[in-house]
Amino acid sequence: MKKCMNFKFAILVALTLLAGSSAYGQNNVIDEVVWVVGDEAILKSEVEEAYMSALYDGRKFDRDPRCAIPEEIAVQKLYLHQAALDSIEVSESEVIQKVDFMTNMYIANIGSREKMEEYFNKTSSQIRETLRENAREGLKVQKMQQKLVGEIKVTPAEVRRYFKDLPQDSIPYIPTQVEVQIITQQPKVPLEEIEEVKRRLREYTDRVNKGESFSMLARLYSEDRGSAIRGGEIDFSGRGMLDPAYANVAFNLQDPSKVSKIVESEYGFHIIQLIEKRGDRIKTRHILLKPHIPEEALMAGCARLDSIADDIRNNKFSFEEAAAVLSQDKDTRNNHGLLPNPNTNTSKFEMQELPPEIAKVVDKMKVGEISEAFTMIPQKTGKEECVIVKLKSRINGHKATISDDYQNLKEIVLEKRRDEVLDKWIREKQKHTYVRIKDSWKGNCAFKYPGWIKD
Repeated sequence: MKKCMNFKFAILVALTLLAGSSAYGQNNVIDEVVWVVGDEAILKSEVEEAYMSALYDGRKFDRDPRCAIPEEIAVQKLYLHQAALDSIEVSESEVIQKVDFMTNMYIANIGSREKMEEYFNKTSSQIRETLRENAREGLKVQKMQQKLVGEIKVTPAEVRRYFKDLPQDSIPYIPTQVEVQIITQQPKVPLEEIEEVKRRLREYTDRVNKGESFSMLARLYSEDRGSAIRGGEIDFSGRGMLDPAYANVAFNLQDPSKVSKIVESEYGFHIIQLIEKRGDRIKTRHILLKPHIPEEALMAGCARLDSIADDIRNNKFSFEEAAAVLSQDKDTRNNHGLLPNPNTNTSKFEMQELPPEIAKVVDKMKVGEISEAFTMIPQKTGKEECVIVKLKSRINGHKATISDDYQNLKEIVLEKRRDEVLDKWIREKQKHTYVRIKDSWKGNCAFKYPGWIKD
């Protein structure tokens, strides 16, 4: 509860500081354009929200945040402008995963969905919609940056030279890292529950065919909260950006007035309506329903996994063999159950990188130990499942050495090179981009990139 109260206090402080600061404009102005970058405006409200987010994250600034935050947003606008020129796209599933992760993180830290809504003074749907746009833009920025630095490479000699030249007190500290194997089982959903979901979707189809708005029904009933607030709309996507089952049906739709047959994907059951096709991309709207998993089905699924774990402990078969044959996690079952880290493309995780349900369990385990079964909701599907994990390895935190931590040091050198390339790109991009900053927001700002203010 103390953490929640501190968060609420931080939000109130942020609002008070922002409202009372002359640098943020007159108090009787609800919103205003404070920067313009190219043809993109930066609003006062954007800066306020970013400042509140920074307070929530406990971030410390090395300069006035009233200068640092709008400059950071302006740099994002440069990347987004270039991403539009280069036709950089992100898939709807990537956006949904990011929104689900952020929403779950807020709920876990604040205490409940209701408290989250109270602190932000918004409904869950409004919060998710804000997160949705932020996630989409953030992912585009990441992809643009990856395109700019994707070809950078470093040699072993460069890594060794970097480490050799480091002062002793500058040798990086490598946090504790773990490797985790998992076996998952999706609880069996009763046939009557699936039939009820399909009955509801057929009812919505009938209502659309009789003249009701598909968009309104999606807003009211779809369980894809990210798209529901937009009337179920999923923006233009290529076939590879959509769930395969969804894409197969969606790309065969021809008449925007018709509703598709019921489609089962890894997210649940859908009905789909075509909005528009443009070449190899398609814009659709959908209603998603997820079958409810009864508590007894979850308990039965976890009991099955506990039985499998006992058999492994009794050496009837190995964890790796069980993962290959029995696990329903398609991303890990062909790799001995080894969980991949999407941030590093390795199997090693720092504890905060693991899904929170797994991190909580692994934190108390010994190497080689197998957990009792527990439930979790993966970001990707949002469908509750039963899991057992094995802690494959743990490397405790330590100062880096070239023999044990070459990959980490290589990544540090790569990151340094990437930063240099991106820094140079930003400075060059500034020269060819229109920028206007409201006088009251210039102040005595010592910008990181001085090119914002033209001579």
